Amino acid sequence: MDKIAVCWLRRDLRLNDNAALYRALRSGFPVLPLFIFDRDILSKLDEPADARVSFIHRTLSRLKQQLEAQGNTLLIRYGEPELVWRELLDHYPVAAVFTNRDYEPYAIRRDQLIRQVAEAQGVEWCSFKDQVIFEEDEILKKDGTPYTVFTPYSRKWKAKLESKISKEGEKSVSYFLQSYPTGQYFDNFLQTPSTRMPSLKEMGFVESNLEIPSATVSRGLIRHYDKTRNIPGIQGTSRLGIHFRFGTISIREKARRAIALNQTYLNELIWRDFYAQILANFPHVAEGAFRPEYEYIEWRNREDEFERWCSGATGFPIVDAGMRELNATGYMHNRVRMITASFLTKHLLIDWRWGEAYFAKKLLDFDLASNNGGWQWAAGSGTDAAPYFRIFNPYTQQKKFDPEWQYIKKWVPEYDTARYPEPVVDHKAARQRCLEAYKTGIERGKKVKKRK
Repeated sequence: MDKIAVCWLRRDLRLNDNAALYRALRSGFPVLPLFIFDRDILSKLDEPADARVSFIHRTLSRLKQQLEAQGNTLLIRYGEPELVWRELLDHYPVAAVFTNRDYEPYAIRRDQLIRQVAEAQGVEWCSFKDQVIFEEDEILKKDGTPYTVFTPYSRKWKAKLESKISKEGEKSVSYFLQSYPTGQYFDNFLQTPSTRMPSLKEMGFVESNLEIPSATVSRGLIRHYDKTRNIPGIQGTSRLGIHFRFGTISIREKARRAIALNQTYLNELIWRDFYAQILANFPHVAEGAFRPEYEYIEWRNREDEFERWCSGATGFPIVDAGMRELNATGYMHNRVRMITASFLTKHLLIDWRWGEAYFAKKLLDFDLASNNGGWQWAAGSGTDAAPYFRIFNPYTQQKKFDPEWQYIKKWVPEYDTARYPEPVVDHKAARQRCLEAYKTGIERGKKVKKRK
């Protein structure tokens, strides 16, 4: 067999507008696409009917069928990446590996290892940007350091986007948002017989019955996004998170549409880049507070109260509605994510990492950078410049964003009956307790920092 290229798919489960796949197909080598169900990742999931695994499995099956219809295949393996790659390199005459970069700590360590394995056998490693518009070293302050505040970051982000505008047909498109026309090169896939795909059962999973949001969104929804995005009782957000997370849609395509239709929606895409570069530049946030002084807060960490929060039984209807929506659907409205996170960290004084881990377990669209950034924002320990005494009042949040009780009535039908639990805490007392705990902890942290 002649030399081939392998395109390793991970967070980019699509054939169209895929940076690494485009480069592979133009490399001059026949291209074999590969996906690995990573045993190291799957072993940490404790729900057999994990909807994300089912979604990936179904998506890969469709891609495989699409390729096999033209005489190619998608090679799908289950195991530890290093072992899979060593076997693959023994079996195929691989000249080069093409892949899109991932910025999570585990993914970086994994890729460094596989790159070493490949290069030790004379295989070229080629990686590309695909899941973000700008990487961690592309939007920097004048002194060359990364931004840690969103607003100036977003201004620089937009300015860079506008710095390279070109014509694409009748439209002006930024160089950074141009698509990769992979479809023009599909004849360059490796012609090979169909290969077997591991079943969910073999990997310890079963099919989930959770509904996956559509990958298509109406232009009208995006056009009115700034007016509807904070109302949880209506379909006012795109719910594309899972598709961004696993790359079943192109971030460049959605950014082009956002620029044309709604700047508020574009800002949401910029937040994705912002948190991705925070994780890449400050990897300690994956384990601890962005602001070190927040590590000295004395959390109460009451397990019984945490369980009430998880199950949606806190006695605060907007909080309970959000948690029940999450548990039932794998989704929670963005505004309600902020309310529930603030309640856990501020009202119950439970470590934000407990909530972050619970969301990571339940959210269909779980993304480490965005989830971590959102939780640290709520806890006050992250990049946000707002002071620690920002504490959401669940009652006023409900009055403002669910005034007709549509959202609460859907998810907490027993509210205002004897079956609904009493509030787990008194709002006013919990707020005061939080202010005292945060003030004491942060002051202690600052003193420790000075001594160092």
